Amino acid sequence: MTAFEALDHLLGQRFSTSLAARRQNAGNEAHYPEALPDAVACPETAEEVAEIMRHCAAEGIPVTAFGTGTSLEGQHLAMKGGVSLDFSRMNKVLQINAEDMNVVVQPGVTRKQLNEELRASGLFFPLDPGADASLGGMAATRASGTTAVRYGTMRENVLALQAVMSDGSLIRTGTAARKSSAGYDLTHLLVGSEGTLGLITELTLKLHGLPEAVAAATCHFDSVAAAVDCVILTIQSGIPMARIELVDEMMVRGFNLHSGIGLPEKPHLFLEFHGGPGAVREQVAMFREIAEDAGAGGWKDAETTEERSALWSLRHGALPAIGALDPRPGRKTYSTDVCVPISRLAEAVSVAQAEARARGILATIVGHVGDGNFHCGMRFDPAAPAEVEAVLAFSGVLAETALRLGGTVSGEHGIGLGKQKYMAAEHGAALDWMRRVKTAFDPQAILNPGKLLPAND
Repeated sequence: MTAFEALDHLLGQRFSTSLAARRQNAGNEAHYPEALPDAVACPETAEEVAEIMRHCAAEGIPVTAFGTGTSLEGQHLAMKGGVSLDFSRMNKVLQINAEDMNVVVQPGVTRKQLNEELRASGLFFPLDPGADASLGGMAATRASGTTAVRYGTMRENVLALQAVMSDGSLIRTGTAARKSSAGYDLTHLLVGSEGTLGLITELTLKLHGLPEAVAAATCHFDSVAAAVDCVILTIQSGIPMARIELVDEMMVRGFNLHSGIGLPEKPHLFLEFHGGPGAVREQVAMFREIAEDAGAGGWKDAETTEERSALWSLRHGALPAIGALDPRPGRKTYSTDVCVPISRLAEAVSVAQAEARARGILATIVGHVGDGNFHCGMRFDPAAPAEVEAVLAFSGVLAETALRLGGTVSGEHGIGLGKQKYMAAEHGAALDWMRRVKTAFDPQAILNPGKLLPAND
């Protein structure tokens, strides 16, 4: 019996080699071409994942995890064919431990689903990358989002996990305790490994208390530099911002075209404050003083829950809004991100703007700038070689600038397919040790092959 015959026997209708099923997992929200797996498997338990992996390992068949397909560097694409392991049926919240402020979930649970189920507990899971991503995918790519400036990234919010390894063995790493000094930290080795070291089948996540009071607002500036200076001063002043997001004037134009919001076409900061009522009022007052000194205008409060939801829906709609800036048929958005020390943020953003202008690229800048992370979205035609060359050159200069300033080539999107070429420059001799880890965990190189680590020339 072949591996595919065994998987068909194991899963029945939850295993498919049809073109329609394969194409559902072959696309992406970025600019990468479609990549068809040879089959799609939809397990419902960790034990089924382990059995799938054992059959695939026996024949050297590649296995690529698939959550919701929202990653922007193609981590979920089956570039070498094989099995796309679709976790959408592993979508149960297994335990809510309110006293310990943690939750145990299967990897297919999405962040919105989790917070809906937590509503009655007075707790929430704060990470918000924008897309309603699966929590397994968020852990695998070490996602963060708009609230990371206060609550941290997935790295800080995963306490423990269960994973299936490349030979089909099932392991648990970490505990529900908030800290440990026992052994190698395999939990956080697997978090961010992009499915290249193991398949996450369960997560124990930190939860946080719902803030007693929430305030949100927007304000605008005459230049990106002034907005960034305001951000730097705010962070250095120790104001515990829940969200502090930059959108440049081109991104605001995209919002206006896509949503008809009617914002002044100037650089904006989108803001949110969490805490007790008195603490929130104090945070707002401190921030407004800094912002007014930096030349802020057009202060507008989002006073109701509905207004706050509309504000963050607008921000999270950046990708389609970028498309509205140049909706011609065939055009795509090339999205890239970098992260630098907060003191070098203004310089990095200035380089990005200057390079886009010099290359004639229609580009937007948005960012979780409270932690030095920002994104550039560029419209281009994949069928036009000159345009492809221009956006790739821009992305390269941006990555080199981030490294020169002591930062990283990706604070959020991850490496996947698009940023492997910068790994040696960022990590130097450590890259060889990463390859050794990969070989130890996956000697056949069948877990998400072609991702994260560049080929060893």
